[in-house]
Amino acid sequence: MKRIAVLFATFFGCGYFPRGPGTVGAAAATLLAALIEIDFGLGRPVLLGLVIVLLLPAIRSATKTAHLVGKKDPGIVVIDEVLGQWVALLGASAKGWKVLLAGFLLFRLFDIWKPWPVRQLEKLPEGTGIVIDDLAAGLYGALILYIGGQFGLY
Repeated sequence: MKRIAVLFATFFGCGYFPRGPGTVGAAAATLLAALIEIDFGLGRPVLLGLVIVLLLPAIRSATKTAHLVGKKDPGIVVIDEVLGQWVALLGASAKGWKVLLAGFLLFRLFDIWKPWPVRQLEKLPEGTGIVIDDLAAGLYGALILYIGGQFGLY
């Protein structure tokens, strides 16, 4: 079970990337979202469903991995970036590479910047704090992405 938790928490190894594992996890999530849209013709409902279904397993695997590594928020845990990136893309009102790039950049901006209350949510215990702060960063990204779409910016 430990191996499965770590495999999921690292999003199948993305978290082991030597430079910017969070960015790599978010990029993988964006590419997966693009495949879901392009190859299967599915979009936001599937992303929302994935976030809902994977939320508790993400929190549990992040907790277990943090305990195994002995850190509060280990860099190898990127499942939080994956879910946060998908939340950001929920704000898209159009399709295409421009909106995917905008969603990716917005999520990374808010994930790194951590405006209120994102930084405070990071203080929640164990995997909850690891994951929930990224969902909040994703909500900021979704809001800006949605507003940008309403103004025809992409």
